[in-house]
Amino acid sequence: MSLIFSYSLRSAVVAALSLGSLMAQAQIRVGINLSTTGPAAAIGASSKNAVMLWPKEIAGKKIEYILLDDASDPGNAVKNTRKLITEEKVDVIVGPNTTPSALAMLETVAENETPMIILAASASIVEPMDAKRAWAFKMPQNDTHMTTILTQHMADHGVKTVAFIGFADAYGEGWWREFSKLAELRHIRIVANERFARTDTSVTGQVLKMMSAKPDAVLIAGSGTPAVLPQKTLIERGYKSQIYQTHGIASLEFLKLGGKDVEGTLFPTGPAVVALQLPEKHAVKKVSADFVRLYESTYGAGSATQFAGDAWGAYMLLANAIPVALKTAQPGSKAFRAALRTALENTRDLVVPQGVINMSATDHVGLDQRSRVMGKIQGGKFVYAYGG
Repeated sequence: MSLIFSYSLRSAVVAALSLGSLMAQAQIRVGINLSTTGPAAAIGASSKNAVMLWPKEIAGKKIEYILLDDASDPGNAVKNTRKLITEEKVDVIVGPNTTPSALAMLETVAENETPMIILAASASIVEPMDAKRAWAFKMPQNDTHMTTILTQHMADHGVKTVAFIGFADAYGEGWWREFSKLAELRHIRIVANERFARTDTSVTGQVLKMMSAKPDAVLIAGSGTPAVLPQKTLIERGYKSQIYQTHGIASLEFLKLGGKDVEGTLFPTGPAVVALQLPEKHAVKKVSADFVRLYESTYGAGSATQFAGDAWGAYMLLANAIPVALKTAQPGSKAFRAALRTALENTRDLVVPQGVINMSATDHVGLDQRSRVMGKIQGGKFVYAYGG
């Protein structure tokens, strides 16, 4: 009797393992955490639009996308991450859109050894490289990339003094750290340093302090629609000199909310935002323009954004790494997640809408100077201005 039970049990276990193996090989599960509501919704909406265009098959494997909204809240982002990993059993996570959420998610993905392709900007997400950040990869350009071309533009156009106002979070602090270093190197004096929250409804006090310093230019280090508030306040208070923003503003919602008050704004940006106007010699012109045509054929002329370009780049990064990982293991397993992480880390010469990616064990962004140009808001649109 015991022999029969033992044999039956063994058969059942083998059958269960075989079924599990077949299920694990059936499809790749991609978890996506975006900010489609809350203060960062303008960013998340563009990312979601691009995700909706992602193909449903890579390297002969069906892809299942599980999309969650973190409402622009780091706490929600962590909850979503746990759900995607423990309940949905995803092989990889794409997102979030904001730096605070990305930093909050790092520990969870590392503990569960699940690679994450991030759509938020700050270099602090992937630097300095450590065991926690080893599972994180980032699509947007580091602040250093953007501040380099921005301060170059300032120096080339006679800007000697700048007032700075940035988000009172990791995004603003990252920009302050990089901008203050490069401004000093280019002999640009910072005459004011202010902060504001993404949810603030007034920045009058900060703006009055900045204006009293009579700067040649103002740099607003914010993203999405909250970055409009300081600029509107400056214009209302009569500021007439040049206003710069960061690459975090490149969304249609920013243009709509800012209206005439953001006309003439200069900002560093990824090539995808101005793809059709790039010089023909630019390294990413073709790939970037192809993406823009695809995106705008669905969402309308002028609808492509920095964030949509980053999200499409995340798909291209996955499409490049998944075939490599499949040579080692099958989806649904710890071994596949590890193989995918290794494949992502060894990405070489991959042209995406925002640049050319060459990653390494110490660089989980992999972009160089080909990843940014200067843009300008003109006639209610983002146009190419400088660089590349």
